[in-house]
Amino acid sequence: MTQVGHSGIWTYTTPLPSGVFTYGFFVNCTSPTQTGCTQLVDPNNQPWNKAGTGYELSGASLRSQVYVPSDPKFSTVDLSWQAPNPQHGSLTDVAYPSPTSTTPVGHNYLSVYTPPGYDRSSQRYPVLYLLHGNGEAQNGWVMNGRANIILDNVIASRQAVPMIVVMPQGHALQGANVGPLVRLSGETSMFSPRFPTDLLEDVIPLVERTYHVRADASHRAIAGLSMGGGQALTIGLSNLDRFKYVLGYSAAVGGQYADTSDLLKTVLSRPVQVNQALELLWVSCGRQDFLFQNNKQFADALTAGGIKVTYHETEGAHVWSVWRRNLFETAQLLFSDDRRR
Repeated sequence: MTQVGHSGIWTYTTPLPSGVFTYGFFVNCTSPTQTGCTQLVDPNNQPWNKAGTGYELSGASLRSQVYVPSDPKFSTVDLSWQAPNPQHGSLTDVAYPSPTSTTPVGHNYLSVYTPPGYDRSSQRYPVLYLLHGNGEAQNGWVMNGRANIILDNVIASRQAVPMIVVMPQGHALQGANVGPLVRLSGETSMFSPRFPTDLLEDVIPLVERTYHVRADASHRAIAGLSMGGGQALTIGLSNLDRFKYVLGYSAAVGGQYADTSDLLKTVLSRPVQVNQALELLWVSCGRQDFLFQNNKQFADALTAGGIKVTYHETEGAHVWSVWRRNLFETAQLLFSDDRRR
């Protein structure tokens, strides 16, 4: 409902389900794509995120975010990303030299979540490498996904084992400076050919040098959404000696996205070895997602070839409400060796 009050203040009211929604103000235009349209964030609401795909190119816009709380009597899953918990893990942004994915003098970035009590503990933790979608950065899973809150809650309730979560930058960008971030020369695809090498040769060694982690496949998981889901599935299934848990949420696989034809041939040629190597292979997607058929076909091909895959359909489109639930549910399935200790 739109109203203009006596003071000239414009208001808009709409019913919304629980979740996180983006919005913005568009001035002097009838549509966001109109030439000359001025796009503004809400100056009274600080939670912002990048809009659209390819924010790393100059000229992208920001959107404000609004959080609509859940009623506890309806859904404990929705509450997983908002319920206040007195025990919070820590978030750290880490700059590291990455000649693989940046200019030789540049750095790339990680966001790292460490669980409550990490700084006071001498124990070694398992690691989840959690990958963002196209057009986002390493902080996407925190800004939009509330991943740190979800982990706080499932760890506090003992539904998941304490773990470190490493969120790398999935795009190959020039090193950070005072100018806009831009793709490196030759980077034209959604999927950077540099990223797998950066993850395996730069990021994982950095994490295992710096943090108290258990450095073996049984204590490494790789998961991601959309573009990151395609990266997680292709990197994870190509490196079964590195990851025992491989998860794709609404993964960008098949068709114009990640080409999995060669990967499937390799995996399906040795189903016994693949099943022995993996503790969990997860593929999920919302039924209203434009990637639904791609994910279903990918999971069906694995199943038909004798590969054990947990395939999970939900309601929902290509949206964060689906991916938060995916993280909430799958965090509870990771690192079975630690559960048995």
